[in-house]
Amino acid sequence: MRRSQTSPPALWISGLVILLLGLALGAAGVWLAVLGGSWYYAITGLAFVLTGALLILRRPSALWLYALVVLGSVIWAWYEIGLDWWQLAPRGDIIFIIGLYLLMPWITRPLRRREGQPPLSWSGAAVPLLAALVLGGAYGVVTMVTDSHGHTGTLPRADTAPATDYAGVPSGDWHAYGRTDHGDRYSPLAEITPRNVADLKVAWTYRTGDMPQPGDPNETTFELTPLKVGDKVFICTPHDYAIALDAETGREMWRYDPQIKVSKDLQHLTCRGVSYHAAAPEQAEAAGACPSRIFLPTADARLIALDAETGRPCPGFGENGHVDLWRGMPDLQPGFYYSTSPPVVAHNLVIIAGNVSDNVSTTEPSGVIRAYDVFTGRLVWNMDPGQPERTAPIGPDETYTHNSPNSWSISSADEELGMIYLPMGNATPDQWGGHRTPNMERFSSSILALDIDTGQVRWVYQTVHHDLWDMDIGGQPSLLDLTIEGRTVPALVASTKRGDLFVLDRRTGEPIFPAPERPVPQGAAAGDHTSPTQPFSSVTFTPPRPLEGRDMWGATMFDQLYCRIRFHRLRYEGIFTPPSVQGSLVYPGNFGVFDWGGIAIDPARQVAFTAPSYFAFYSRLIPREQQQENRPADIQSPAGGSDMEGGADEIGVNPNYGAPFAVDMGPLVSPLGLPCQAPPWGYVAGVDLRSGEIAYMHKNGTVRDQSPVPLPFKMGVPSLGGPIITGGGVAFMTSTLDYYVRAYDVTTGRQLWRDRLPAGGQATPMTYRSPSGRQILLVVAGGHGSLGTKQGDYLIAYALPGDGRPTQTSSR
Repeated sequence: MRRSQTSPPALWISGLVILLLGLALGAAGVWLAVLGGSWYYAITGLAFVLTGALLILRRPSALWLYALVVLGSVIWAWYEIGLDWWQLAPRGDIIFIIGLYLLMPWITRPLRRREGQPPLSWSGAAVPLLAALVLGGAYGVVTMVTDSHGHTGTLPRADTAPATDYAGVPSGDWHAYGRTDHGDRYSPLAEITPRNVADLKVAWTYRTGDMPQPGDPNETTFELTPLKVGDKVFICTPHDYAIALDAETGREMWRYDPQIKVSKDLQHLTCRGVSYHAAAPEQAEAAGACPSRIFLPTADARLIALDAETGRPCPGFGENGHVDLWRGMPDLQPGFYYSTSPPVVAHNLVIIAGNVSDNVSTTEPSGVIRAYDVFTGRLVWNMDPGQPERTAPIGPDETYTHNSPNSWSISSADEELGMIYLPMGNATPDQWGGHRTPNMERFSSSILALDIDTGQVRWVYQTVHHDLWDMDIGGQPSLLDLTIEGRTVPALVASTKRGDLFVLDRRTGEPIFPAPERPVPQGAAAGDHTSPTQPFSSVTFTPPRPLEGRDMWGATMFDQLYCRIRFHRLRYEGIFTPPSVQGSLVYPGNFGVFDWGGIAIDPARQVAFTAPSYFAFYSRLIPREQQQENRPADIQSPAGGSDMEGGADEIGVNPNYGAPFAVDMGPLVSPLGLPCQAPPWGYVAGVDLRSGEIAYMHKNGTVRDQSPVPLPFKMGVPSLGGPIITGGGVAFMTSTLDYYVRAYDVTTGRQLWRDRLPAGGQATPMTYRSPSGRQILLVVAGGHGSLGTKQGDYLIAYALPGDGRPTQTSSR
């Protein structure tokens, strides 16, 4: 194409750039259209090409044409996304910036009506473009002040207050991961209220000293929820140090280092908490030198009993204070089995399950659940999901079943009913299940109720049949007595990765709220099958509709276009689309709407405070012949290729040795590393458990700590960790991907207060009454290796001022 010899360089260079942008946009837009997506990008690309060419030819019609581009983009955006600013931004940013640029005098003045005529005045063809930009800008302003996500409402208030020793725990203490074995994360303390929470100040800070070191083979994640008993706070660290602190000042009282043997095959170095037991007076002889004890699970598969007063191992428990959890396993594969979550202590038994590494092979350790005598460490029963009827302790020459479903998260218990409730995971590998036995099928992705004393199965409720999406149950089941139509029902609320809250009668496992079976997509990979139906709870945070091309996102129209193309190239027919060689979209994704952080429940108000997250993943099955030759079944390490070095990590290529497919999986992101799925990605929400209705849902969290520059845009970010709820009507949470502790009004969900944390807070906080009578909020800021949040080793205590104590002290 020939340009006028008198065309200024700024004009023809600008035209050439726009033309080249149009060629790229048009080519990719045609690709998208062929895949079944929107024609907008192809048409706009053609308009860019023509605009650039007209600029090079110094034609004022370039501005008229671009005005049509702006106007068409506004109409298209309105049609696709309505009043959603963060969806509008990538659709309009480049369009708007180019439009403003075309109004600059070095563009408008050289334009001619035709060759030989004088330059066009600014008021000519520029006016329609200016009008289109003003219209687009007005549309943008309206979207900025309109919240098109979530909804407002209120939760009911309490009819009565719970007893001060609710569930057997004094009101000022926090004896278990969920405060009590009911797993509700509720404290009856009411000193901190919506009226005074903004006055909270740091009372003390403690640093554990356990930080990631250069050369560490594992990602560390500080997912701790501390315990508080009497005058002490008990914690554990990623390298499994057990530490006792003074509950008033945060001063270290004792520390125990188990000197764990770290394996490179560990998926994470994690300790979510410890467990506590105090002997009754009549048990003094059995308790011996440890009348009260702390139980510490370790990353090298030990269960250690420590004297709660001194931190020394209890000599009468197991072998010098510990039991070896590898005993009875079919193969010794260090790093492939360990307990990351605190055990349950009930009926003088300490009951522990464990984490089995995902997606390494079909011959991994067993998911056995074991109960040990709380004083002696003697094995009392074992429930192997591969052989569920045999709960008597196995013999010294016997082993548990390879690869049976495991329970890696936190369990709950009802000592009066005599049942422990375990959230169950999958038999690995997650995305291909052609090898699974009937017992694997029965227990995977279920709530499993066992008899505390014998380990016998009392009932099983499965939330996903033949799970091929890693939808194992991460959240601790929460127990409460629920009033339904005037009658009280002992209930269990199970939060799930897919977003459903299954509300069950915890005596029988029968649903209290309907959970009908519905047809789901079919067509599994070769050698596998899919369940024709899945249960869908009527109490749900499952996305209300499947993702569509219009839901794809990016920083600009170009990476948004990339995401739209990627979306249309994946197999996707809604939730439960089976994994495929083509690649399938998994939404909700593997991190889940709810993961191990669970939910918080106020048993008096019979409401739940939750933090649902939404993040799309992909999974692509890779036929074995495209991978390295199958390793022997008794692998000690899955090394053998840079993609799989150190085993599976749930992101990237996972080997699945023994299966006909490996799997490539991860979050669906753009080339810039941004989510392909449009925000919001995280909320806080309140649920009335009497009616099953979601009362409110609000965007939660900013992108300040996830963007190249610290922009405090409240886009709603995912959470990993959980909330707590208090009798004062305040909920607390630290688990968003920005580094804040926040307080919320439980009734409305409104944010009341926040404070900056020195590192990521991917944990669940807790609250207690100090020996002097203050209500303390205790939060953990240690970061999460897998999420890339800043790592640290902090425990930070907050309290209301005004009692004359120093507002800040520092320990170790």
